[in-house]
Amino acid sequence: MKFLENPFQTMGAGFGLAVVLGVLFSAMTGTAADTDWFGLAVRWVHFLAGITWIGLLYFFNLINAAFLKSLDGPTKNIVIPKLMPAALNWFRHGATVTVLAGLVLYFYLYSKGGTGAIALGIGGLLGIIMMGNVHGIIWPNQKKIIAAVEKTAKDGTPAPPEMAAWGRTALLASRVNFLLSIPMLFFMGAGSHLK
Repeated sequence: MKFLENPFQTMGAGFGLAVVLGVLFSAMTGTAADTDWFGLAVRWVHFLAGITWIGLLYFFNLINAAFLKSLDGPTKNIVIPKLMPAALNWFRHGATVTVLAGLVLYFYLYSKGGTGAIALGIGGLLGIIMMGNVHGIIWPNQKKIIAAVEKTAKDGTPAPPEMAAWGRTALLASRVNFLLSIPMLFFMGAGSHLK
């Protein structure tokens, strides 16, 4: 069980287990020949990336923002450079993969005559707006904050006065994404139910 100590090995084991269970399921049900493996794989990637992205969005908004406010300056100088680069890396790449896989899936399914296109289109448009916020507002401001905090921690330089504005801008863009995620998830889930 050593693989459980490393998150990447655990993730690899999870992918392996999913493949094994998928093969067993197909063998038991005889559905292998009738399965749309491409559509299934793209949807799986879309879900996994989306869970990563939206899970981190909820973590940032419901837990991390209040936690960081509770820290004093020297503690923030330790926590932010260690936590935020990795968390924001998974966050923004999760957003990108989610949207790209969603676009592939949308056009693939509806080229085959799928239903629920308008509902999924609304959810997808909200997701694209959210990804734009991640790459255009949240990440650029957070990158400036991380660099300023690292500089302060390294050489004792005072934080730039603009840092509070960068934080507020990133927070508000993140809150917009938090707000948009609720109808986005509704319309993504409703696509197969609203005909």
